[in-house]
Amino acid sequence: MAGLRRYPAAMNALTLIVLSMLLHDAPDPLLAYPLQESSVSESTLNAHIGPAITMEHVLHFVPAEEGGGAELDERNRLVIAGDHSDITSKLPTRELTISAWVSVTTPRQWGGILGCVQDNENREKGWVLGYDNRHFTFGFATVGADDGDGMMTYLTGRTAYEEGRLYHVVATYDGTRARLFVNGKLDGETTAQSGDLLYPEAAPVMLGSYVDDNEFHPHVGRLMDVRLYDMAAGPDWIGHQFEHHADRAALPVRIPPERPVSEELDWQVSPFLQFATGDSIRVMFETTRPVTGMVRFGETAEFDRQVPVVEPVMLGEVALTGLRPDEPYFYQLDLVDDTGQTLQSEVLSFQTAAPRGTPITFAIISDTQDNPVVSSQIATHIWQQRPGFIVHPGDLTGTGSLKGDWTDEFFPGMNGLLGRVTMYPVLGNHEQDARHYYKYFSLPAPEYYYQFSQGDADFFMIDTNRNVGPDSEQYRWLEQALAASDARWKFVVHHHPPYSSDENDYGDTWVGRGTRGDLRARELSTLYDRYDVDVVFNGHIHSYERTWPIDGGKAVDEGGVVYTITGGGGGSLEAPGPVRPDFNNTVRLGHHYCMVRVNGGTLEFFAYDLDNQLFDHMRIDKAK
Repeated sequence: MAGLRRYPAAMNALTLIVLSMLLHDAPDPLLAYPLQESSVSESTLNAHIGPAITMEHVLHFVPAEEGGGAELDERNRLVIAGDHSDITSKLPTRELTISAWVSVTTPRQWGGILGCVQDNENREKGWVLGYDNRHFTFGFATVGADDGDGMMTYLTGRTAYEEGRLYHVVATYDGTRARLFVNGKLDGETTAQSGDLLYPEAAPVMLGSYVDDNEFHPHVGRLMDVRLYDMAAGPDWIGHQFEHHADRAALPVRIPPERPVSEELDWQVSPFLQFATGDSIRVMFETTRPVTGMVRFGETAEFDRQVPVVEPVMLGEVALTGLRPDEPYFYQLDLVDDTGQTLQSEVLSFQTAAPRGTPITFAIISDTQDNPVVSSQIATHIWQQRPGFIVHPGDLTGTGSLKGDWTDEFFPGMNGLLGRVTMYPVLGNHEQDARHYYKYFSLPAPEYYYQFSQGDADFFMIDTNRNVGPDSEQYRWLEQALAASDARWKFVVHHHPPYSSDENDYGDTWVGRGTRGDLRARELSTLYDRYDVDVVFNGHIHSYERTWPIDGGKAVDEGGVVYTITGGGGGSLEAPGPVRPDFNNTVRLGHHYCMVRVNGGTLEFFAYDLDNQLFDHMRIDKAK
């Protein structure tokens, strides 16, 4: 029993032997949830040890011959206790061990397996076993950290998990050292904190999600055998626990099948367009039940071509090819499910990408997050102007890892527009690099950065949530792509602004100067200067801003790069600081969108408020 321990160092060897004999294989856990089908009675998930959980939605279970366990989705909210004070006697105070078998089928930045945590600004308290987009993690705070005010340490393992594969994950803390084990082997450790565990004033104890006051990140994947102890396990005990069920780790990868979300066939996401080129476009849709059918299309609504949907799908992608550039087309979806219910879209239209030498008009909307009322109003204004395409500089949603933020907020807010006008997005920080983004948008690999052309312009789409320094993959790619471009106009789109007048995102400008923009993103400006980029489109700050042309970090009256912030698509508004920086031309508080029109050597840029009133205009004339 050398694994789980909590006894004085002076205890003699004979006492250890007696203790080991008494405890047999292991002490009883404080909480234990088998998460098997036999654990459920009506709407209750029963524990082996600990409080029963009232289920808000039905749990799905994997057949025993496939390893068993619960298969959680985003609707499953498993609350062990509404507040940790309700089960104080069942939570560890100084040492702990958390053990679980888990698979991840939807990676997310803040995944939760078992936890009691508040991680908000200076209220960082509690503990949570979870994962990020690639690795398993253990977050914890102790009384000794930051004079008791709270500071979370997140220990990240080295093993990159494979989506859909089962892993045995164990976190331990012994009062001085935290360790993370994956499949019986040490995967990471830290001595960054010591002392008693620091609990929040109030926080729920959650199974299968990461939850605090303002965040809910549900686990999507398999979960079983979740146990919490108030002793720190040693490597031998953890290795033994893994070997006892090592066959689980060898099971085939399991990606849960799409399940109907209702008995009625309807749209979860109405048809929308993706990545128009000169000869192709993609039609995306999501339904409430698996469907087959076809997409009919043609140069008139009579439709002379069609593409079948052969395999039943709920989230579908259909490529329409053999098209002509800069031409209008019409399309319609006819779908049917296995019960014979049918679903037909209205007749919709689209336009393919424009070739060189053709004038283009496109819209810009950013930071639509969590506000379908505003984004819907803006979408209506944009559609009235009939753009050829849309550019979105990120933060499409409030929480990209939550499916409901896409199906209940973003797509309903943009409904009626994205079914007729293709949109080219980039990742914002609120997308959290979640798989929903990659599932809903069909973009060239690797998707978080890519390039496209429309008319005389080349667009370079960058993810500034990742490394963009001179040694990074994106920096090298962008330099090569800009150098190779023969376009008359070069535009770059990324979420974080290199230059900003915002009051507090880059330092509190009411008490000091701040950095006046994202310094990581500003490293890219060297490339923009060198390769004659014309305009950089950004979001992130929920206001409007346009700079003077900038070259070498200074405003110039000839040449230079114009930087715009168009973050007024729906997010809560942010104000500028008290002092105007010299790079700023125009700044404005309010929801808005922008239109850009390019014809030969002339570019016109227009900014409109929520009432569709023009409030800013810029013209660049390359002919002069």
